[in-house]
Amino acid sequence: MYFNKKVCVIIPAKDEQPSIGLVVSALKALRFICQPVIDEIIVCDNGSTDLTTQTAKSAGATVVYQATMGYGIACLTAMNALPKDCDIVLFVDGDHAFRAEQCLDLLAEMIGGADMVIGSRVLGTRDAGALTAPQIAGNWVASKLIKWIWKQEVTDLGPFRAIRYAALQEINMLNHTFGWTVEMQIKMNLHKFTTVEKPVDTRVRIGVSKISGTVKGSISAGVGILSMIAKLWWQHRRTGLHNFTNT
Repeated sequence: MYFNKKVCVIIPAKDEQPSIGLVVSALKALRFICQPVIDEIIVCDNGSTDLTTQTAKSAGATVVYQATMGYGIACLTAMNALPKDCDIVLFVDGDHAFRAEQCLDLLAEMIGGADMVIGSRVLGTRDAGALTAPQIAGNWVASKLIKWIWKQEVTDLGPFRAIRYAALQEINMLNHTFGWTVEMQIKMNLHKFTTVEKPVDTRVRIGVSKISGTVKGSISAGVGILSMIAKLWWQHRRTGLHNFTNT
């Protein structure tokens, strides 16, 4: 509990055996006024071929499974396992790139009235090599497009984020792949929810990224993000806020 709010964490993971235990353990160790901050951690094993599941369970996480590859569908699968009395959902990657203790900065903004808080890697400190050139360029382009189309100030599409459970249910997330984070940010804007950014620090991840670590992954992520922006713009222009189709 954090200020009497039940905080649940979602971690999509594929072949993160070397890091997932560190991430889960660091989150479980967080305390506020001597009480645990995190109430539940749900890891979605997205087709791992290593011991990601066993390691996550040993560290204290609940593990769900999704054989279909995709960042978005892994998050959606984990969402289905959230307890109904959850108040705040914290999304974080399982690669140890983020500092668990900085989730307290995100949660403090939530208690202060924000509906969603994005951990901005751009505003924070980055270790050398923590973000690849395609990640930096993709964030910049997507952020400029969102500002131009929806007049929303964005510096990052960072996966380290906190959102009210009720808002997450209302915006009806649909994307199964790399457009997940930008879909959430745009839909929160369209629903007139309050979104703020907080600086977060970024370490070099443990292991090779399935997205930015390969040319194919980087291209797929870029196409997914840009196509999601275009699709949401077109759907909103044609049919209005509440008529989004499956993406």
